[in-house]
Amino acid sequence: MTEATYPQCRIVPARFLNPETVENLLNRFLEVGGIRKLVLNGPRLPTTVPYGPARGQPNPHQMRRVIRVGDQDVELQVQVGTILLELEDRSYIDGIKKACEEVFVKFPFGFSEGKYMKTEATVSDYAKYGPDADKMFLGTTDPKSRSGPLIIQGTK
Repeated sequence: MTEATYPQCRIVPARFLNPETVENLLNRFLEVGGIRKLVLNGPRLPTTVPYGPARGQPNPHQMRRVIRVGDQDVELQVQVGTILLELEDRSYIDGIKKACEEVFVKFPFGFSEGKYMKTEATVSDYAKYGPDADKMFLGTTDPKSRSGPLIIQGTK
């Protein structure tokens, strides 16, 4: 049986994004629509110091904030540096690129199409979700995360 291949895009800004910029960009993506999966990559922002003499102490960081995406509050757990998207079809690519151009006016960004997300279960996926994992979550697993993926309902 052949599986449908969905177009994937990678957006790489020239710098790490502030929470306000991420919120603005994700809300514009929701307006465009057509997104099946979205992954925000970047260095993790732990709530407590993970190692060293201050281990276990609170780790205040100005980039770890709650943002509003659509009608849902989302806590940023990473400092966003790369955004991966899987779209329903190629017709949404121009809208996504236009949204990026409107948000990233003060600095450049890279926009490329290709295959950036896993389509088969990885060992981490198997360990985290088991053998009957939902195919929508494949390749989006953070092995260190104690929480599951965040699902934001679209308008479809």
